[in-house]
Amino acid sequence: MFNQFRRKTKQLLNDPVLRRWLIRRALGRWSDVPNFTLQRPPYLEALPDITLKKPKPAQTYNSVSHELSNESFTLDLPGDTVTVHAGKEVEVYEQSYADIETLLALHRFAWVPLLGADVNTAWVDRLWRTWCTQYNEPDDSWAWHAYTAAERAINILDFAERFGLPGDADQTLSILAKHGPAIASRLEYQGEHNTSNHLSNNGRGLYRLGLALGLSDCTGRGADILLKEAERIFLPSGVLREGSSHYHLLLTRNYADAWLAARKHKRAEERPLREIVKRALSVIPALTLPGRFPLIGDISPDCPPDYLSGLWGACSGWTALLPTGDRVALQELADQAQPTARNELAADGWVRFDYGTWAGLWYIPPDGWAPMPGHAHHDIGSFELHHKGDCVLIDTGRGAYGETGDAAYYRSGQAHNTVLIDGRDPYPPNKPYYTDAFRQDICGKSPGVVFTDHEIGITHGGNSLYRGVKTVARSWNFKDSGFELHDEIKGSRQSTVTRILHTELPVKQTNEGATISGQSATYTLRTDRPLTLEPATAWQAYGSGNPATAIIIESRESLPCTLKLNVDAKI
Repeated sequence: MFNQFRRKTKQLLNDPVLRRWLIRRALGRWSDVPNFTLQRPPYLEALPDITLKKPKPAQTYNSVSHELSNESFTLDLPGDTVTVHAGKEVEVYEQSYADIETLLALHRFAWVPLLGADVNTAWVDRLWRTWCTQYNEPDDSWAWHAYTAAERAINILDFAERFGLPGDADQTLSILAKHGPAIASRLEYQGEHNTSNHLSNNGRGLYRLGLALGLSDCTGRGADILLKEAERIFLPSGVLREGSSHYHLLLTRNYADAWLAARKHKRAEERPLREIVKRALSVIPALTLPGRFPLIGDISPDCPPDYLSGLWGACSGWTALLPTGDRVALQELADQAQPTARNELAADGWVRFDYGTWAGLWYIPPDGWAPMPGHAHHDIGSFELHHKGDCVLIDTGRGAYGETGDAAYYRSGQAHNTVLIDGRDPYPPNKPYYTDAFRQDICGKSPGVVFTDHEIGITHGGNSLYRGVKTVARSWNFKDSGFELHDEIKGSRQSTVTRILHTELPVKQTNEGATISGQSATYTLRTDRPLTLEPATAWQAYGSGNPATAIIIESRESLPCTLKLNVDAKI
């Protein structure tokens, strides 16, 4: 209790915007969050609770072999690698982990689909039997958290479809049936202001359970949630509203999974689910750059980005596990999805820009603030820039969740290709209970974004809450050989201005700036101020990253000021 009080007090002392909100709310200037019923979305309020019913599977499942050797088994989990020893399976569930996501992945059986055809069915069976012995009754622990229960149910059902039911068949079906009421009574609804994509996945879990086990109330409830939550979490262009490229892939997969289940069972909601998936698929080409799929925003611990690569490239990962008919249907839908218009996607925060052999992706939240709830980082204008197949400048992503250490650092502006004034993030931390009027009162009007055939420009007032700082304007002007980046900072004070770039390619400092060595070209970076090089990490998945370099150009400036740098490709 004391540690929680200390943490909240420290947060209040370090956050001037939060203090303003609390003071003005106390004075009656800003209204409180509207009343809502926790775990009960308005569209479900009139519906009865879901009660436990005997499962009536839509198909006959075989039983999986459960012979076990005495050899140990290694699980690659988010944040850790865990070794399971024969006869001591219960220990993996009872031991402590530095990252809660490691424990959650165990309870979700999230490692099972990631192994693809190489999954050790005997170990799945043994760990499932162990889990059923220890956690067979729903409770308030992490084991039965709604998101975890939904993921576990889907992973076990998918495994059963491919290899047979793990564990004792009757017990497995009985425990899976318990997941329905458990999820439905713990729905992750936290009001219109603070409900994330989790609620949609609660719906997916109910839907998949209902269809597989003949539980009609779960099927109907899941369909209601999936369709209603799609209106909340996807923006008009079809992109996920939460500010993460990987999470967009994840939610596209989730809805594609539900659509394919609806298609298999000839459900009425197949058509609306199909349209949701089609719109989400139409965004992916714009998010995909020549060298790689950029990881802008958080990287989900649910699965590595490469596991979802079948959504934008050759069949692999999740799509490779699909039955042939489902795989063909999904590919046909992707082929029918027309790429989202650039203006529509930009209006929702994602700007795709191509010039000659250069291609880039920028994330600019429509109101400047990182979406809340969401998975965007504390930066405006996060961008990744490729030349041919070279990932010249990258977004570093984030390798863990948390409020300290690397988790906090890689969410901050320090770890992005951005401009910092006096070391502060371009926009203050967002809160779900802030109103749009309050946000505008703090940081002024929404960012301005313009782009022509050869230039992209961003202007924002995120730093304007600090005395003597007005706006920051960044413009990238492209030519055949490279680009020039101008930063114009308006204000009336002395400030430390920090411009940061990140790359995974080899970097060498020079008298003029630096050289970046790629496969397609050597890139000459010329700066108007001295720079330094510092080690960084380019996160490839949750808990896993590659060495990278931060290029830091820092100087003391009298505002207003204009700064520039050039990057040229020499083939």
